[in-house]
Amino acid sequence: MIHKHNLPNIKSGTNVDDNKSVVILLDSTGATESLTSYLTDEECKFVGGLTKEQFPVSFNKLGTQTIVCLIPSEAENYKQTEKLRVAGYQAFKIISAAKLDKVQILANKGAEISVAEGLALSAYDFAGYKTKDKEDKNFEITVVNSDSDKVSEIQNTTEAVFFARDIVNEPQSYLTAPKLSEELEDQCKQCGIEFTRFDKDKIVELKMGGLLGVNRGSLVPPTFNILEYKPANAKNKQPLVLVGKGVVYDTGGLSLKPTPNSMDIMKCDMGGSATVSGAIFAIAKNKLPYHVITLIPATDNRPGGDAYAPGDVLTMYNGSTVEVWNTDAEGRLIMADALAYAQQYKPELVIDAATLTGAAMRAIGKEAIVMMSTASEEVTGELLSAGRNTYERLVEFPLWEEYMDSLKSDIADIRNLGGANAGAITAGKFLETFTDYPWIHMDIAAPAFLSAEDKYRSKNATGVGVRLIYDFVKNRCNG
Repeated sequence: MIHKHNLPNIKSGTNVDDNKSVVILLDSTGATESLTSYLTDEECKFVGGLTKEQFPVSFNKLGTQTIVCLIPSEAENYKQTEKLRVAGYQAFKIISAAKLDKVQILANKGAEISVAEGLALSAYDFAGYKTKDKEDKNFEITVVNSDSDKVSEIQNTTEAVFFARDIVNEPQSYLTAPKLSEELEDQCKQCGIEFTRFDKDKIVELKMGGLLGVNRGSLVPPTFNILEYKPANAKNKQPLVLVGKGVVYDTGGLSLKPTPNSMDIMKCDMGGSATVSGAIFAIAKNKLPYHVITLIPATDNRPGGDAYAPGDVLTMYNGSTVEVWNTDAEGRLIMADALAYAQQYKPELVIDAATLTGAAMRAIGKEAIVMMSTASEEVTGELLSAGRNTYERLVEFPLWEEYMDSLKSDIADIRNLGGANAGAITAGKFLETFTDYPWIHMDIAAPAFLSAEDKYRSKNATGVGVRLIYDFVKNRCNG
């Protein structure tokens, strides 16, 4: 990729280096014994008198910073872990303001890993296409006296999240559907993942009418991408299949979007493809013993040429017909072909991710992901638990049969748009008709792309869902 981030180097260490800034975590206010090697008596006394709301506090040490954070006390572990990530974010802000490029983390009780994760995720900076004031930042994080395997795991998952952020932040002037395929293939080679790309001729042969229909207004051909990670020691007999929406740019087609606060950020409409590709890369980099297949249909959606129109009928990969009521409901059309294609793998479970509906955003905001599921309560609960662990939380919406009523068509099997209400759910119901296996749908429209920084979740692309799916798979590997 041409315009990459600068990935922080996260490593483990055995000794504290006096020439580097240090982040120290205290178990409780007043517990200053562990600070005596780093602060003067007066500074220790000052820290001991702080309330928990006054942390973190930093001390300038002539070119380095000593930053003192408080390990939060929470009844629920996942909330405590999230506060530790936020402490890492707060520490990064202090380090960044001081223009320092090295930091070490010192703690106990395993808290240092979560702080390192928050600090590393905060270090993302997509310089993109700037020609002035562009800095090459080589940020180094040393985690002192910590499990080296856990440190390596954080390095790998952070790299996967940064990849996901990068490809979403890239404008479609660079990241066309064919270019997305090239980027995926290049990353697969580095991770030991088998990559297969279907170009337009093959997509026509397969009769993927949803993907071809959306692509009709574009000058750039579509692609369909298959990423497969199959370790010899895989614990699952049937694969987990991940499906991601890859609309690299969405004008709305003939149902044209307004530009302000809509079309102007639609390079993010392939956020689902970023999520599922980042997830399989994290799984492969950390060598989890799990068979995973990722499917990514990719195209842009434009109103030019022979663009598909409201009223058209498309014949999908599985042979069913869809009446188009709105060309801006395009993501579900390309996802439907991919979900139907997934049936051939006889998957144990399919999880899809898509920036699918504004309705999901309006329903719950950026704080969570809208989820719908036909999987068992046990499996759904595993994903909900992973969402809490990573603080990429999910809210389950129903898939009641009555929601199908608004998708009935007079001339085709189904139409691609429901009524004015419950838009996120009717989009999910549309997708459900193309599945015959346990399935979980994640509508990531709200948290995938942010207008302002949200702690360690960067402004613009966040890479949401990468850590969530990784944690879900990791927990399955651990039984």
